[in-house]
Amino acid sequence: MNRFSFAALLTVPLLALFAQVQIPERSATALFKGEPVRQRTEIRFDPASGVVTLKLLVQDPDGHFIPNIRRENFLIYENDVPQTNAKVEVEHPSVSLALLLEYGGHFATMNRMIATDVTMAGRQLLEVIGRDDKVAIWKYADRPELLADFTQDHQKLENLLYSLDPPGISEANLYDALTVVSQRMQEVRGRKAVILLSSGVDTFSKARLEGVLTMLRTSDTTIYVVSLGEIFRQSVPLPEAVPPSANFDWKRAAQELQEIARASGGRFYAPPSTVGLSGVYDDTMENLKVRYVISYKSSTSGSPNSPRSVRVELVNPKTGGSLQVTDESGRTIQVHVVLQDKYVPASASGE
Repeated sequence: MNRFSFAALLTVPLLALFAQVQIPERSATALFKGEPVRQRTEIRFDPASGVVTLKLLVQDPDGHFIPNIRRENFLIYENDVPQTNAKVEVEHPSVSLALLLEYGGHFATMNRMIATDVTMAGRQLLEVIGRDDKVAIWKYADRPELLADFTQDHQKLENLLYSLDPPGISEANLYDALTVVSQRMQEVRGRKAVILLSSGVDTFSKARLEGVLTMLRTSDTTIYVVSLGEIFRQSVPLPEAVPPSANFDWKRAAQELQEIARASGGRFYAPPSTVGLSGVYDDTMENLKVRYVISYKSSTSGSPNSPRSVRVELVNPKTGGSLQVTDESGRTIQVHVVLQDKYVPASASGE
């Protein structure tokens, strides 16, 4: 029986090792709905050393992170000039998550039914996050209410979710809640996101959807939406359902939730039930956390207030052509590098 050995590895030309990347088999369809959105690239510039640090996503068409890409496969250009001596790593940082729960806005019988779904979905998030991740919990009905500020005490948060009482009759002011929580998230440093568990129904907000979307497009907080609209709709005890729940436009609510996720650079999920959401949350955490980190010393001189263009290509170092990525069955995978094209040193230095 032939065995692959380190001695045999030494006989293989080094560049041949990086000519092709193979990744594990993935699901044929994405867990989230809609097209992958362009997420913001984190770019930092150190004025003392001239080092630029890029944190970027490399994905397949279904939004899955592409692993196993080596330093030799990255070709970095700044102002169309190749940058040398770049370093490439993969990071999985701890994150700060605001869990925002819809907890009102329906008639009393339905509220009691959906309380179980909302808290069950929230508890499952705590099962997949890292021990260093911080979580805050908000709920909203007539107004947003902070139940627990950011903490790493996940057991405390789980106990809190178990102790929530079913909501009473109220409004469901989603847009107001998003406005307040997004403003609070501006104070949070590091990688962060809002996990929104909601039907998308808004009954009486002072804020308007258009204003919320404008705010999210300029925010640095990503929103991942787990739509509970279809689950809630199924909870309505038809044919006895009465207004106002019988008159909710569930389709429109789902479309608006998709717009919210897209505007923030996040994702929209519409699970058929709140049982077994670990796959959804795993997808969320991978998309939020995992980045290739590229650092290089910029060869560009000039004003720190002038924009500099950045381009990253994935190449076969043996041929100079595009890098070929395949899965375990040999199927070719299309690769998309998610990268912001420009940065301004002065504003990217954090000074």
